[in-house]
Amino acid sequence: MDFQPVRDAYSTIAEQYIALFDGGRPEAEDDTALILRHLTGLAGPVLDLGCGPGQWTARLHALGAEITGIDMVPEFIAHARGAHPGPEFRLGSMTDVDVADHAVAGILSWYSTIHLPPSELDPVLAGFRRLLRPSGVLVIGFFDSDDEIAAFDHQVVTAYRWPADTFAHHLRTAGFTEVQRVQYRLPARPDRRYAGIAARAS
Repeated sequence: MDFQPVRDAYSTIAEQYIALFDGGRPEAEDDTALILRHLTGLAGPVLDLGCGPGQWTARLHALGAEITGIDMVPEFIAHARGAHPGPEFRLGSMTDVDVADHAVAGILSWYSTIHLPPSELDPVLAGFRRLLRPSGVLVIGFFDSDDEIAAFDHQVVTAYRWPADTFAHHLRTAGFTEVQRVQYRLPARPDRRYAGIAARAS
């Protein structure tokens, strides 16, 4: 996938995005419980791939995770480095991570795959699997759908909804075993359904 249009789109709205997601807005309780349950207390490095302005990287670091945040948007990384001293932040892509295979204990991919065309999801998930140690943990968030994969007009650039069972099937194909799933709607956005899956590297 050519990530340049996605990078440019996020760069254009970086200030609003930072204010929204790293401005003290409370995270959904289901999201918080899923992420903290599976990505704290791990013995080894954790990657936050598509870390945005760094709010989850910082929170997990504060709870003891040996975590690095990686994002392709320069404005996000500049903000994260200034706002969240402690964890390492790198400019880069989730598909080209300068880390040895099977070297990390956990990966957070929180809505960072939502702009991938469906045909390009499997190679990315396989790349996550290569980075993880056996029994390493992936926690991934995405937009949920009732019955089919569907593109929609995300406020930044085209994104995709996935039926959670279909997404879980792709995780199994990539070498993961699902261990927990959350699905919910937010009262403020009744038009959207959200999902998160925690899975272990098989």
